[in-house]
Amino acid sequence: QVQLVESGGGLAQAGGSLRLSCAFSGRTFDRYTMGWFRQAPGKGRERVAAVSRSGILKSYADSVKGRFTISRDDAKNTVYLQMNSLKPDDTAVYYCAASLDWGAAAKYDYWGQGTQISVSS
Repeated sequence: QVQLVESGGGLAQAGGSLRLSCAFSGRTFDRYTMGWFRQAPGKGRERVAAVSRSGILKSYADSVKGRFTISRDDAKNTVYLQMNSLKPDDTAVYYCAASLDWGAAAKYDYWGQGTQISVSS
């Protein structure tokens, strides 16, 4: 069974930076597409970024392009989300997830518990 544990959440000021980490265990990490999602109060879940099994393909939501960077370290079984130029609209609970698929319709079967990001203006 895959387990995902996020860390690195917290408070930031607008314009600041944070880096989220997600530790993967229980299966072979490099078989999985990894994604970051977020959900703000009263809003639906949004896929923020995803990285393919190879680490070569990456996709981003338009709202974070040019500000957020997803990466993975297969030696550490960890995926990261570097968040720069943070905005108050980035305030949400961020979730790490794993999928055996790639693409916009990929089904994510495993989820972390989430970590809160709060950005003040």
